[in-house]
This record gives sequence, C-alpha cells and structure tokens, in this order.
Amino acid sequence: MLARPYRLTRGSDYRLVVRRGSRCGGARVVTSMLSTGESRAPRFGFIISKQVGTAVVRNTVRRRLKAVCAGALPRVPEGTDVVIRALPASATASFAELSADVSRCLARLERMPT
Repeated sequence: MLARPYRLTRGSDYRLVVRRGSRCGGARVVTSMLSTGESRAPRFGFIISKQVGTAVVRNTVRRRLKAVCAGALPRVPEGTDVVIRALPASATASFAELSADVSRCLARLERMPT
C-alpha cells in the first residue's frame, strides 16, 4: 500500500502535474510526471473515471496501481509528482499488465529532458 506522504491529495497538485508535466500514454494508463525540485519523497496520484467500470472495478484498479507505485518508489527521483490516469482497458488488465505499463512509462519519463 502507498502511505500518505507518497500520495497527492490536493486538486491543484493534480492539475499542475497533468497540465505541465511530461506525459506517456499506453493502452491501459496515461502517466504524467513533473519534477518539482523539492527535497521530499515522490508523490503519486490516481484518476480512475466511471468509464473504467463499476465502483468495485475502479477500486480494484486503484489498489493495483497503488501497489505498483509502492514497488516503484525506489526508482522515482525525489521531488517528483506522478499522476496515473486509468483508461477503460485497465478494468480487464491483470496486475502484471498494469505493472508493465506503469514501469515502462516511468522509465521513459525519467529519461526525458526536463
């Protein structure tokens, strides 16, 4: 599970990352990343709309994405904010497929120049 210090909680933070951050899209998720340069732990936020499915499906997807991000914490630079938007295809994706998509996007975004 992803502890509270590692989560985005304010809507203004979400908007900032989505609008100004670098973006990487896949079949199941769209990942936005913004380096703030602050000396703090990386933070993650999740957007799962009703298009993904029922509440049970959305919560399952959210829990899987939180577990993927908890495993990716050591690889993400400090002071980085990441927002992951789940697409409808994520509803039928396995944990391994979601993990592969998120890991691929995080690796690609880390290589991008800021």
